[in-house]
Amino acid sequence: MAQKGVQLDRETISCSICLDILKDPVTIPCGHSYCMNCINTHWDKEDEKKIYSCPQCRQTYMPRPILMKNTMLAVLVEELKKTGLQAAPADHCYAGPEDVACDFCTGRKLKALKSCVQCLVSYCEKHLQPHYDAASLSKHKLVEPSQHLQENICPHHEEVMKMFCRTDQQCICYICPLDEHEGHDTVSAAAERTERQRELEGSRRDIQQRIQDREEDVKVLQQELEAINRSADKTVEDSEKIFTELIRLMEKRRSDVKQQVRSQQKTEVSRVKELQEKLKQEMAELKSKDAELEQLSHTEDHNQFLHNYPSLSALSESADSFSFNDRPLRYFEDVTAAVTEVRDKLQDVLRETWTNISLAVTEVDVLLPQPEPETRAEFLKYWRELTLDPNTASTYLLLSEENRKATTMEEEQSYSSHPDRFTLQCQVLSRESLTGRCYWEVKWRGKVDIAVAYKNISRAGRRFQCKFGHNDKSWALRCSNTWYVFWHDYVNTSVSGLWSSTVGVYLDHRAGILSFYSVRETMTLLHRVQTTFTQPLYAGFYPLNTDDTAEFCKRE
Repeated sequence: MAQKGVQLDRETISCSICLDILKDPVTIPCGHSYCMNCINTHWDKEDEKKIYSCPQCRQTYMPRPILMKNTMLAVLVEELKKTGLQAAPADHCYAGPEDVACDFCTGRKLKALKSCVQCLVSYCEKHLQPHYDAASLSKHKLVEPSQHLQENICPHHEEVMKMFCRTDQQCICYICPLDEHEGHDTVSAAAERTERQRELEGSRRDIQQRIQDREEDVKVLQQELEAINRSADKTVEDSEKIFTELIRLMEKRRSDVKQQVRSQQKTEVSRVKELQEKLKQEMAELKSKDAELEQLSHTEDHNQFLHNYPSLSALSESADSFSFNDRPLRYFEDVTAAVTEVRDKLQDVLRETWTNISLAVTEVDVLLPQPEPETRAEFLKYWRELTLDPNTASTYLLLSEENRKATTMEEEQSYSSHPDRFTLQCQVLSRESLTGRCYWEVKWRGKVDIAVAYKNISRAGRRFQCKFGHNDKSWALRCSNTWYVFWHDYVNTSVSGLWSSTVGVYLDHRAGILSFYSVRETMTLLHRVQTTFTQPLYAGFYPLNTDDTAEFCKRE
């Protein structure tokens, strides 16, 4: 029992990283203990991620914990060292079903620390030591523990495969070149690995560059997202203010009309009432006069009658003369008509301008990439009718078909001098510039470069300065009867695809997409470019040999 207790103490003070007794023991926040150097080395590898983990329980920490020496464990370690004993392997040091076991261990096997590709054997730390000590073994290739060592043995000759056949793209042994791989292009596996390693590093650089590009794209999209939200919020706020002002203006005009109508109503009512009073007073006077005349008519004395009649029969003139029956009863109806006219005109204005407002909202210029068309019908939505610019055509090019077709000639054509003319290459550019989303088709014969280029591509000078695809200002697909090749910045890329005498070209200038298609019953993608275009583009032709032609197609 005492021996078992010592065993447990030894396991407790073993480092799970180096599998040895703890040296300068430290305990991290989750409670697991390690050699200070072991856990520091482990965390140094995680510095890039800024997330630090426990090798046993995978607990993570941010920021990196500060390590303090565990004095209790340090005392235990010192006591164990005094006994002269070594720590026994803990259970996790033994190989499980998924682990690579040491081939030299007997009984319960330990996990392998390394595998030797020469010996085809896996070793634990103890049994690996001779490979470090013995000179004859020190040059052996040690790799991470592998369960596939037998795959390094040639199935035909039972020899280690240390060579590589480039012809058949497979690993072989040193006897294979004398047998079924005779005459093949063979190199050492190490040399091929070095070559492939360079390719791998190149691929990684490309991937990392693409990651950086995508990170930049994500940043740009985030900025655009924030800009969209800011712009939308400000537009809503400004629109609310403007509509509020319009409503306030309408309210004021409504109040003004109401106030003017009421004021005029008061004036007219007062005037009518004043006139009513005058008429009533006149009516009273007339009634009094009528009563006096009636009384006079009953006078029997003729002399009295004749004496009073002149004074009573005289009538005073009326102050006003009215003719109501000839006047239509219209008062403020014209105001209603005028307001109705304003309403109708305002509705017309709002109806017309609302369409513009709606279009302005739906045509917000967002950076998000648009899906590329898939069918020819979808491509035709972006069709552009293009013509060739005679001022750019080489003097060995004949333009025809209303300047849509270019043919290479043996004799020079009588073109006038122009600074835009290509002088060293049989090339020509389109008259129309290309931005946004565009699609056009080219019918060709012989050997032809179908290209796009910036306006400022050189027209003379050294070959790579002005030839389509041989500089950073142009992109060209070279077409022949048996193959396609894509050129840009003097780098060529082989292109496979169905042959067709018609090539479709799709451009999404803002998204930086340039695609070439073989146009037959269906459209087949030949090559796609993803880049950033900094200027408007122009379509171009370069028929390489005499009688070779290229022509912009008309839309069917």
